[in-house]
Amino acid sequence: MTVTPHSDEARPGDGLVRAGGIVFIAGAAATLATMAPLFLDVDPFPPYAWAVCMLMGIGFLISAAGVLRSAAAQRRDARASQA
Repeated sequence: MTVTPHSDEARPGDGLVRAGGIVFIAGAAATLATMAPLFLDVDPFPPYAWAVCMLMGIGFLISAAGVLRSAAAQRRDARASQA
C-alpha cells in the first residue's frame, strides 16, 4: 500500500524548489534590468551588476537539487513500502 502525502503537506525538496524559483526570478529581473540600457541607448551598468544575473543559474541549480531530493525521498518510500 502506497501512502501519498496530502497536497498541503510539505515534502522533502519542496522548500528548495520554491527558494530556487524565487532566486531564479530575481536573476531574471536583474538580467532584464541589466540588458535594458543596451536597448535604451544609455550608459550600461557596472560589471558587478552583470554578476547578479548569475542568480538565474544559481536558482536553477537550487531547484534541481530540490527535485533530486524529492525523487530520492520518493524512491526511499517506495522501497520501504515493498519491504
